[in-house]
Amino acid sequence: MANGDRGGGDRGRSVLERDPGGRIILRMIERLYVHNFRCLENFELLLGSRPSTLLIGRNGAGKSTVAFALEILQRIGRGTTRVDDLVKPKDLTRGRVDVPMRFEVEARLDAKAYKYTVAFDFPSGFKELRVFHEQLLVDGATVFSRELAEVRLMRAGRAQEVSFGIDWNNVALPIVQSPGSATDDPISVFRQSLATMLILRPIPSRARGDSELGTTQPDAEVENLGEWFTGLFAHVPEAYEGMSDFLKDIMPDLQGVRNISVGGNHKRLTAQFKVKDSSLSIPFEELSDGEKCFVICALVVAANEASTPSLCFWDEPDNFVGTSEIGNMILALRQSFRTRRQLIVTSHNTEAVSRFSEENTLVLYRNSHLEPAIVRSVEEIRSSGGFTGNFIAALDHDRLRLHAIAAFDHGLSLCLRA
Repeated sequence: MANGDRGGGDRGRSVLERDPGGRIILRMIERLYVHNFRCLENFELLLGSRPSTLLIGRNGAGKSTVAFALEILQRIGRGTTRVDDLVKPKDLTRGRVDVPMRFEVEARLDAKAYKYTVAFDFPSGFKELRVFHEQLLVDGATVFSRELAEVRLMRAGRAQEVSFGIDWNNVALPIVQSPGSATDDPISVFRQSLATMLILRPIPSRARGDSELGTTQPDAEVENLGEWFTGLFAHVPEAYEGMSDFLKDIMPDLQGVRNISVGGNHKRLTAQFKVKDSSLSIPFEELSDGEKCFVICALVVAANEASTPSLCFWDEPDNFVGTSEIGNMILALRQSFRTRRQLIVTSHNTEAVSRFSEENTLVLYRNSHLEPAIVRSVEEIRSSGGFTGNFIAALDHDRLRLHAIAAFDHGLSLCLRA
């Protein structure tokens, strides 16, 4: 990893996807800013145009908190309006109420630059947080802005604005509509980009293979895997072949995954295996946790090939997967997202880490639970004297020292085995 990229050679730069007319299609989050949310204070994650990014750091460094911040934005895009259903007073960093909790996301959607900000405060006497400020900009121009209970919406192509009141306990983005809006209006486009993000931290033992309805939006723990399978391939049936080929590469005796009707609208996932003249059908729930993770990975790849997610954040995809298998799984994910959308993963596994270049790897760390999370690129740590030689060797031998890049960091060591 120290000097090369084993994930397709993108070295931090995106390969632009184009539609049949030759127009560039680019949907990427370039910057995420979070303040006063759990362990994230004045936290800025700069992703630029990387199609894939690895976040590493010891337990408690803030990796999963970044996922939770993105999940808040995802839930706003999916229609959650009530502030108390998004964040709680306990989410304020160490109970701070003197500054608002703030989320900013900057994204490149097709040829336009979007910036969305939402901030929550907790005034004295309140039981819930309220919206303090909210704004959506496109190419620097205001689409709508909101201060407390007043929303101002700009009319498309006009200087005139529309103002209306809103409950300050409700977020405006899921509610507001552009006058004379169409499916490609900037508010709808941005909402959809948030809604289609995949934020995953699977618990395979909870994943269900049964379904009655379908969805293209799996929950974070992927408990509704059967519904995701049904909805995804109802939406894009041609993506099934790619999913099946992916699984057969990992499990050569797999003949296929069938979604069998068991009465009415009820369906059940079954894996079918065959060796010579002998065959075996296994219900999805009886697969091993690792095999279930392979199915989840195959669905992520299929969904990306079908252009449904705008971003996939997978918290520790190496969990439950054997060391000999995780490398190829990570490479398959990276290759899938190399020209389509954006992938962010976290890991403690050096086999997974070795599949990313230094340009694509960011390190999160904290001095203690009383300090906020800090993020630095591996390149920055190397140039600041944090380590020399091979990065993986520095991790394996606990030689990655971060005090060189933070004056208050007195010899903190990062060990992925923590």
